[in-house]
Amino acid sequence: MFMGTPDIAAGVLSRLIDSGADVVCAVTGEDKPRGRGNVMTPTPVKRVASSAGVPVLTPKTLRDGAFRESLDTYRPDLIVVVAYGKILPDYVLDYPSAGCVNVHVSLLPKYRGAAPMQRAIMDGEQETGVTLMYMDRGLDTGDIIAQESFPIGDRDDFEAIHDRSMTCGAELLVRLLPDILAGTAPRVKQPDTGATYAKKIEKCDTRLDFRKSARELDCIIRGLCPIPYAAAELRGRLIKICTAIPTDGHGTPGEVIAVDGKGDGSFTVACGEGALRVTSVIPEGKGRMPAGDLVRGRKIDKGDKLTCFSEA
Repeated sequence: MFMGTPDIAAGVLSRLIDSGADVVCAVTGEDKPRGRGNVMTPTPVKRVASSAGVPVLTPKTLRDGAFRESLDTYRPDLIVVVAYGKILPDYVLDYPSAGCVNVHVSLLPKYRGAAPMQRAIMDGEQETGVTLMYMDRGLDTGDIIAQESFPIGDRDDFEAIHDRSMTCGAELLVRLLPDILAGTAPRVKQPDTGATYAKKIEKCDTRLDFRKSARELDCIIRGLCPIPYAAAELRGRLIKICTAIPTDGHGTPGEVIAVDGKGDGSFTVACGEGALRVTSVIPEGKGRMPAGDLVRGRKIDKGDKLTCFSEA
């Protein structure tokens, strides 16, 4: 049985199915209205499972015990969980003979919690990876089966690390699956020393404070691209910063100290230390565009000031 919801879970499920594993059913979130037309849209996991002929379950909750009937119907030997978003009650954790395993996208015990990939980039980490672990009743505290690490490059953003983590996690799971089912997989107690928590990304996390160094802001921008994006306020309107490069420069934090309208163009913003050369943006009410479009349209000029946006 497979439990998950977002793109990364769908990628792992797809690789699991391709490997020939007997996935008896997939458990995911309910269809939700999306887009301007509020069209009811299935989760990525449901799309992958349905296209492969795998039965799909979408329980609203697991807490009332009703899901036990589904467990008795499909009788899974193993439950694989990837970013499912719901707490598994004891009766679910205890059901499969081979246990419940989780593909967690960090090098545990660092970055337990909801947003490990984003937080690792935002914190300026130079390395991250994937942990395959047995689930217990804690939050990402179970025994480790295996881990694989990989570097975070200077220009890697959330999308790049997401895709790398998905591939790495899927291959790790497929490689260890026979041992897990046979009960011979490694089982290493997870240390509490060095544990950190990667809390959910909130709106306040997307606010750019230009009193910080250019390097710090670059990490935040990359960690939030392509969703939900870091943002600031320009001339009283929200502007999302998609890509930027740390550079040399001096000025009042948030001050636009240079503009370049040639080609894709850019504009440079002074920070508490150094400056950021912004190369692509999403102005309020618009789509993503090269920064040069903003410069040529006189929507930003040298001397303008970017500030933290209001959350009101």
